[in-house]
Amino acid sequence: MDRLLEGKTAIITGSGRGIGRAAALSFALHGARVVASDIDPEPAQEVVNEIRAAGGEAVSVPGDVTDPPFPDLIVSAALEAFGRLDIIVNNAGYTWDAVIHKMTDEQWEAILAVHLTAPFRVIRAAAPYLRETAKQEKSERGRAEARKIINISSTSGTRGNAGQANYSSGKAGVIGLTKTLAKEWGRFNVQVNAVAFGRIDTRLTQAKEKGETIHRADAEIALGIPAERLELTTPMIPLGRAGTTEEAAGAILFFASPLSDYVSGQVLEVAGGL
Repeated sequence: MDRLLEGKTAIITGSGRGIGRAAALSFALHGARVVASDIDPEPAQEVVNEIRAAGGEAVSVPGDVTDPPFPDLIVSAALEAFGRLDIIVNNAGYTWDAVIHKMTDEQWEAILAVHLTAPFRVIRAAAPYLRETAKQEKSERGRAEARKIINISSTSGTRGNAGQANYSSGKAGVIGLTKTLAKEWGRFNVQVNAVAFGRIDTRLTQAKEKGETIHRADAEIALGIPAERLELTTPMIPLGRAGTTEEAAGAILFFASPLSDYVSGQVLEVAGGL
C-alpha cells in the first residue's frame, strides 16, 4: 500500500474518539506524524500509544479548542516535536440541541465557539508558519509544497436540521471559512476543503438513552439522538445504515493526500447517498 502522507505532520483536533481517532490512525498508517488532541487527556494519549506501538510517530496535546491560548499551543507543539506542519484537521466538536425557541444564548455561543471560532483560531495560529514557509519555498524552488486544511462540517450545515440551529449555523459557517481561505491561500499552495458528514456511528449519533454526557462547569449535556428518531431516520439513508468512523476517515485522508492537490474550496458530503 502506498503511504500517502509519508513525512508529513498533521494536527487533528478531537482525535481521542470517533472520526478524529480513526483519522489519526489512518494518517499514521500512511506515514504521517500525528499531533493528537482531545479535551480529555486519556483518550488522546491512548491514540498516541496505539500509533507508537505500530511503529508510528505521534504526540498528545490535550486541551479545550475553545480556550484562546490553545491554538498557539498546539501549533507550537507540532513544530517543536516534528519541525514542520503540513496538515490541519479541524474536527473537535459536540452537539447541544434544542428547538430555537428553547435554545439559550449559552447553547448558541458554546456550539459556535467549538465548531467555527476554534477552527478559525487554529488556522490563524498556523498562518505565520504556513505563509512564510510557502514564500521561502517559492523563492528557492519556484513553487511551495502542497499543504492541507480540512474542516469538518455536517449535512446539518449544508441542509439544516431541526433542533440544531446552533450546530447547523456553526457547520455552515465553517464552509464559508473553507471557501474564503481557499481563495486567500491558493497562492501559497494550501488546499482548503471541508467534509460534511451525515450519520456516522459515533457517540454523537448513539441512541441518547445509551449515549455519553459532556460535563461543563454549569451543565451536563447528554449526547446522542432519541432512539425513536434513529428508528425513523435510518431507513431514509439509501445505504440503509450509518457510516463507520473508518469510512469517514477515508474522505479526510483523500483531502489530506496528494490525490487532492488540485482540489480546493470544496465540500464533500459523506452521507450514504442522501
